[in-house]
Amino acid sequence: MITQTTEYALRAIVYLADQKQPRTTAAISAATQVPAGYLSKVMQWLSKSDLVSSQRGLHGGFLLLGDTEDLTVLEVINAVEPIRRIHECPLGLHGKKLCPLHQKLDDAAKSIEETLGDTTIADLINVPLKRKPLCSFPMTTTKS
Repeated sequence: MITQTTEYALRAIVYLADQKQPRTTAAISAATQVPAGYLSKVMQWLSKSDLVSSQRGLHGGFLLLGDTEDLTVLEVINAVEPIRRIHECPLGLHGKKLCPLHQKLDDAAKSIEETLGDTTIADLINVPLKRKPLCSFPMTTTKS
């Protein structure tokens, strides 16, 4: 349903949402299990869409811009690979009037778009620690 690129972008954003300081590509890669080389490309797309900022230098890295209460999952997806909608017959047979098959496919895409547009990054991270996305971070377990 979503591409690996989209999955990687969402992992990176969710990880950065829990961070207070910039994180390097290497740190994000290790925490999210996304290959560093590919993550660099994903982070460039997220930066071009103004979802993250990048800083060079000793204390540099990527930082999430904006508020997690406002940033939607759909915005992250649209930054890397937007959901494809069907606006006219892909076969060129019906013009703008979709056949039943293509209408159902577009209805499904619209429903997914609406659901993801109604889901914020805060919705994903403001859950009990044991249900955090990506399961393994943040690793703030304390032993009593």
